[in-house]
Amino acid sequence: MTDNITSVGGGSRPEAGVSALKGRTGAGAPAETRGRTTIADGVVAKIAGMAAREVPGIHSLGAGMARAFGAMRERVPGGGGAVTRGVKVEVGERQAAVDLDVVVEYGVSIVDVAGGVRTNVISAVERMTGLEVVEVNIAVDDVHLPDDEEEQTQPDEGRVR
Repeated sequence: MTDNITSVGGGSRPEAGVSALKGRTGAGAPAETRGRTTIADGVVAKIAGMAAREVPGIHSLGAGMARAFGAMRERVPGGGGAVTRGVKVEVGERQAAVDLDVVVEYGVSIVDVAGGVRTNVISAVERMTGLEVVEVNIAVDDVHLPDDEEEQTQPDEGRVR
């Protein structure tokens, strides 16, 4: 299959946030290549976010304020956006670049986790979209400590009973 990734409408990208896979046309072209497939930037961001979360050692995605706002947004019906929190993508005609803000679990090798995230994200995005991923930049914003959840889930007990 010889799909070409082209911008929507040809030339520069008039529709920001969308790339297109354009196949050959005509009666002689195979059926699977006739027509155009568009892929929005948000789709690539969701794929990258899901792929990053699958890697052992990743606690969550998003910087501190993004996680706080995201937690509030999840409580609001229709708020959504949790999958793409901490994920930024740039999608061109044939290539994509991904930036991730992550929180890792305490005790894991950050270098190994980052390598696993890069491998998983590149594999998922390239397999699902056909775009070449030129880079995956990872910013480790925090380390999740085992005590963090226990402190948040236990009610505040007074000193006197």
